[in-house]
Amino acid sequence: MTNSIGEIRNADFLFVIGSNTTEAHPVIAMEMKRAMRRGATLVVADPRKIWLADHATRHLQLKPGTDVWLLNAMANVIVTEGLCDESFINGQTEGFDRVLETVLAYTPEEAENVTGISAEDIRWTARLYATTPKAGIYYTLGITEHSHGTDNVYALSNLVLMTGHLGKPSAGMNPLRGQNNVQGANDAGATPVFYPGYQRADDPQTRARYEQSWGVPLPSTQGLNLNEMMKKIGSKIKGLFVMGEDIVLSEPNVAELEERMKNLEVVIVQEIFPNETFRYADVVFPAACFAEKEGVFTNSERRVQRVRKAVSPPGEARADWEILVALARLCGADWSYNSAGDIYAEMAQDTEKFRGISHIRLDEEGGLQWPCPTSDHPGTTFLHRDGVLRGKGKFVAVDYRPSAEHADNDFPLVLSTGRTLYHYNAATQTRRAEELAEKQPEAFIEIHPDDATVRNITTGDWVRVFTRRGSVECIATVSHQVQLGSIWMPFHFAEARANLLTTDVGDPVTGTAEYKVCAANVVLVALGKGSAPFPGAHFIHRG
Repeated sequence: MTNSIGEIRNADFLFVIGSNTTEAHPVIAMEMKRAMRRGATLVVADPRKIWLADHATRHLQLKPGTDVWLLNAMANVIVTEGLCDESFINGQTEGFDRVLETVLAYTPEEAENVTGISAEDIRWTARLYATTPKAGIYYTLGITEHSHGTDNVYALSNLVLMTGHLGKPSAGMNPLRGQNNVQGANDAGATPVFYPGYQRADDPQTRARYEQSWGVPLPSTQGLNLNEMMKKIGSKIKGLFVMGEDIVLSEPNVAELEERMKNLEVVIVQEIFPNETFRYADVVFPAACFAEKEGVFTNSERRVQRVRKAVSPPGEARADWEILVALARLCGADWSYNSAGDIYAEMAQDTEKFRGISHIRLDEEGGLQWPCPTSDHPGTTFLHRDGVLRGKGKFVAVDYRPSAEHADNDFPLVLSTGRTLYHYNAATQTRRAEELAEKQPEAFIEIHPDDATVRNITTGDWVRVFTRRGSVECIATVSHQVQLGSIWMPFHFAEARANLLTTDVGDPVTGTAEYKVCAANVVLVALGKGSAPFPGAHFIHRG
């Protein structure tokens, strides 16, 4: 996030795209509601009629996978109507000419044909966004989980740069992180392309600095992204160490993944609860949960916050870092960390963004937002205040590329997946909470009334959902939340794994799979509503 969560309440224009904020990020959604009560304009761009869409000034219900058309058409309006911030473009950006040439072909009228959004709505949104000083963009996996997800992000970035909505409060471009401490994991270098602090792994100077700091030779090439790793399991990859993730529930095209996992020589799982991936584990390391260890969490707004141990972990469970240090020492590494604070101190020492943050300072002052380069720096509430951090804001021209799959005679519907309010990701934790399980005990799909009628489906019926990769059975919910020709399904339920259905075609830059668009069909299996067991045969209580 370029900006802070607290700034949302003071925004005058909120553009929420590809984010079911009230269900996936309810705390941030509260700030959006505060802004709306102040009189802020909210525009929601989403294929589903989510809760925010009911309360938005306008809902741009685009066809799945057509985001680039919508965003380029908005850019078209901004440039053709003279709404660009010319001073910002000339002084702080590069590459605008190429974007200008590209977006001229994306007229609102043509965009209406592709996206299903009226040209008038596109023009109205673009004009208001461009002319409102406190205008912020908020997005999440509905933008990135596409085979063209990087293009979607570039198209959003182009809008921010051409309007100058950067380096000021209650504006900017704000990706909402999908899980607790995902930001912190990326900050620490848990990606194939970066060392801590987003220092590129293929940069010779960065590599030389870390070789000196760590005292070991380091590879000159980038690692594999997650999608590439999953496809090389059992061939190039002979062993797997899985920490805090249930990959046979959360990864796409999981039937093929499970076949590849049979060829692994060793699988190590480090977890707080048993999950589906345990079925392949040769070794299990019991990990401590958040309340049983010391450390820090970093949230979506780049705020580093202390986590303090409240209770001791049960049995042989240990904090993740303690397990990793013990394992490294057995492998011959001379690691001498004595606390989570020691580890953070090492990371901060080699990373200017975090150099002013320490466990001691966080204990004394509370959370700090990076960049925080010195011990007396107050932290940074919003980025780019004194100019674009990379030197010049980089425009990147993108053309529309269709999704990897599209509806056809055999698979006439488009399936998208996502989260719900009551469960969290693979539901390893939330389905053990009886109150949450009672609220949402079983898997379901949402289907439009017209699509349901032609299939003789009513709410509560058992249906089979199938794609080119597999099928699952679940309960039908007939709903106007989805548009005609689309269905939607959560991925939390092991007994009806949505990711048996999804495609593993990935974005060429990040590898992120296209969870949001795959061709599907639905057939009636049985009338009436069944009930899924709790906690289910797939779930084992801790202890």
